[in-house]
Amino acid sequence: MKRSVFLLVLFVGIGCQQKPTESTDTEIVEVARVVWNEVDTIDIAAFNSDLKKGKPTLDIGVYFPSNFDSAFNKVTLGQMMTSIRAAKEIYKPTGVQINLLWVKTGEIDPRYLSIQANEVPGIPNTEYVNMYEHSKRHPAKLTPLAIDAFNSIIEPDSNNSKTVYLIALQDVFYPFLEVSEGRNWTMKTVRTGGLSFPTYSYVNTIPKSFRGVITITNLQRPDRLRSTVAHEIGHKVMNVSHEYKNTDPGHEVYAEGGLMLYGDGEDIPSGEEGRWHLERLYLSPFLYSGD
Repeated sequence: MKRSVFLLVLFVGIGCQQKPTESTDTEIVEVARVVWNEVDTIDIAAFNSDLKKGKPTLDIGVYFPSNFDSAFNKVTLGQMMTSIRAAKEIYKPTGVQINLLWVKTGEIDPRYLSIQANEVPGIPNTEYVNMYEHSKRHPAKLTPLAIDAFNSIIEPDSNNSKTVYLIALQDVFYPFLEVSEGRNWTMKTVRTGGLSFPTYSYVNTIPKSFRGVITITNLQRPDRLRSTVAHEIGHKVMNVSHEYKNTDPGHEVYAEGGLMLYGDGEDIPSGEEGRWHLERLYLSPFLYSGD
C-alpha cells in the first residue's frame, strides 16, 4: 500500500514538471506585429523635394506609437520631425542627404513602451585595450524583450538591413560597468534619451532585419533637440562612440565641438586628426547613391 502511494505521488510530480511554463521576459516568444498607418499630416514629398540623384543617401523610417501613457511628454511627433529636419541640415555639408521614407503611427504592445536594451555585461573594459577592441571580445547582447519589441515594431522588408528606423519609446535602459575605485566596478544603468544600438558595441549580435534601429525617448531638452537625431544617426552610420579629435571614446563624454560628443557640437571631422569620422560616414553600409 505504501509503495502504491509513493508511485502515485512520483507520477503526479513528473506530470506537473512536464506542464508548459508561462512566458517570461527572458524567453523569445512569437509576437504580434503592429498594424501601422502613415501619418497623412506630414508631407513626405516636400521633405524630400531637394534630393539629388547620385549623391550619398540615407533612408530613414519613423515609427511613432499612438498609445503612449498619458503622463509621457518627452517626445512629440513635432519634436521628432524638428530633430530630423535638423539632422538633414547637419549632414548636408558632408554631401550626405536624408531620404524620409515614411512616418507611421500605431498601437504597440504596452510592454514594449519600456525596454532594457542589452543584457547586463559580465566583464568590464580594463586598461589593456580600448572600448572597441573590448566590444569585439565581449559584445553587448540584446535582451529577449528588446528582440521581441523590434520584431513586433519593424515591418519585414527587403531593405531592412539598409534602413535606419527611428522608434519613439518611453524608456530604454542601457546597463554598463564602470570603475568605481581601485579594483571595484559598479553596474550603472542609464535611461537613454536616444540609443543607436551601434555595431561597434553589438558586434555580430543584432539580427540584420533591424540592425538600423534607433530608439528616441527624450527630445524635451531645447539644447539637445537639434542634435539628438543627428548624433544617434552618427553612432549608427559612422559606427563610432562618443569621441572627437583629442577626446577618447567613452560611454558618457560631455564636451563641445564634435557631433559625437554630449553637447551642442555639429562638426563631422575628417582625416587622422578627426578620427576619420567623415571617411567612416562615406563608407557606411547604410548609404547608397543613384536611383
